[in-house]
This record gives sequence, C-alpha cells and structure tokens, in this order.
Amino acid sequence: MRFAGRRILVTGATKGIGRATARWLAARGAEIIAFGRDTGELASLQAEIGGRIQAVDLADAGATRAAAEAALPFDDLVNNAGVVHLAPFVDASVDDFDHTLAVNTRAPMILAQVLARHLIARGLPGAIVNVSSIAATVGTPEHAAYCASKAALDALTRVMARELGPAGIRVNSVNPVITLTPMATQVWSDPARSDPMRARIPLGRFVEPDEVASVIGFLLGPDAAMVHGSCMDIDGGFRSG
Repeated sequence: MRFAGRRILVTGATKGIGRATARWLAARGAEIIAFGRDTGELASLQAEIGGRIQAVDLADAGATRAAAEAALPFDDLVNNAGVVHLAPFVDASVDDFDHTLAVNTRAPMILAQVLARHLIARGLPGAIVNVSSIAATVGTPEHAAYCASKAALDALTRVMARELGPAGIRVNSVNPVITLTPMATQVWSDPARSDPMRARIPLGRFVEPDEVASVIGFLLGPDAAMVHGSCMDIDGGFRSG
C-alpha cells in the first residue's frame, strides 16, 4: 500500500492509460480523484475503485481550474487526458488545432498550477506526471496538432521541473509509442497504417495501457525520488535505431 494516504488526481480516467493508472494507484492505497467526460464510464470507475469522480471538459480553461480548485487538497497529479484530430497538414483546421492544444497542453498547465500553488503555500512535496507521446519528437503523418501538443507538453515538463523542483515537486513525462487505448485502436485499426509502424518497434508490438500505468506509478513513488525533468520513452526500442 505504498500510496496509502495519498490523494492523486488522474485526468482522462475513464479509459485507456488513465483508467489503468487510476486502478493501479488505487490498488496500492491511493485515493483517486478522477476527471473525465464519459459519465457512464466515470460511474463504473467509481463503482470499481471509489474515490471522487467528476465530469470535466478540459477544453474549457475556466471549468478546468474551478474543478481542480474544488478537488483540493490532493498530493499528486497525472495529466493523462488527450485528444487527437487527424488530417493531412494542409487540411488541418485552426479549430481542431486549438482544441487539441487546449486539452493536451493548456489543461495540464492549469492543473499543475493549481496543485503547485497549493503545495508551495503549505511547504509540501508532490509529484506530477504528464502523459506525453513519442509523437513529441517523431513526425507522424496526419497528426500535426497532436505532435505539436505533445512537443509543447514535453517543453512544459522541463520548465516545470526547473521551477518546481526547489519546492520539492517532481515533474516528469512518459512518452509511449502507440498504446492500445480505445482512441489509438480506432486511429491505427488499418493494417496498412499499423503494420509499418509495428515493424519499426524492435520488441515487435504496441504498448498496453497497464505497462504505461506501472511506469507512471514508479515516477510518482519514492523509488523515483531523484528522477526529475525526464521525458521517459516507453516505446519498445522505437527510438533506439
């Protein structure tokens, strides 16, 4: 029960990496605060692990800040929620670009600000994990907005680490290759798209959500006490070549 007594906010907690992370942490004693948009899935998550469950539209900056402030106090944060809008670069819309950055980059900044201000005011330590992607450093066709949002999230992680570290708040990101979440399964369901990508991964497969959740748990926990400012690949060797 290594997280007993810790309250941890997990965004995008209804499915995929977020749900796997919420379950992983709850199984180790954490009290989970779960943000998501699917009320049905939120209800089933609460029935499974308890905790505080709330529907929040993270594209709405004001609603995001208000929800985080209402959820205080909490000790740690997992910025997992994400969206993707696929389009060839020349056809990518401004609205889709803005929505992607609002959810994938701006919301993590707002949530981290709320937590950091709370912890700093009370002299308390904490940990933040941003769920980024290998797409932060690898150009992926039809993913212009998504790649931009994750590159920005990695940059934000590094800045947060420099500024919040002296206050005892550790900040890292995890950067998985394609993870078999519902969103990714939909995007990569075509073998013509997925087979060439899988062939570039030395371990020969995509990532399972539980495999990302366990790394997030490590980064939040005491075994990672000196891991700070990292963008940790979970890619089966994709970037080794």
